Amino acid sequence: MGLLNVIRRMALRQKLPIREIARRTGLSRNTIKKYLNSGTVEPKFAVPERPSKLDPFADKLAAWLKTEASKSRKQPSSDTASR
Repeated sequence: MGLLNVIRRMALRQKLPIREIARRTGLSRNTIKKYLNSGTVEPKFAVPERPSKLDPFADKLAAWLKTEASKSRKQPSSDTASR
C-alpha cells in the first residue's frame, strides 16, 4: 500500500496530529503537510531508461543457461570435473 494512503488514513480516520504521523513514518512534518494538501494520488518519480551492464553478454549467458538446463542435475559440469 502506498505511503500516501497510509498518511491520509492516519490523518483522516485515526485523527492523528501531523507530529505523530511524522514520528511514525519517519518523514518531516513539512512532507506530511505537503502530501495531505496535495491532490495527487501517489508521488511519481521518473526512472530513466538505463541499459544493463550484462546486455553485451546476454546471448552468451542465455546459451549457457540453456545447455545447463538440459543436463541432468547430478551430472557435473565440465568446468568442475576438470578441477
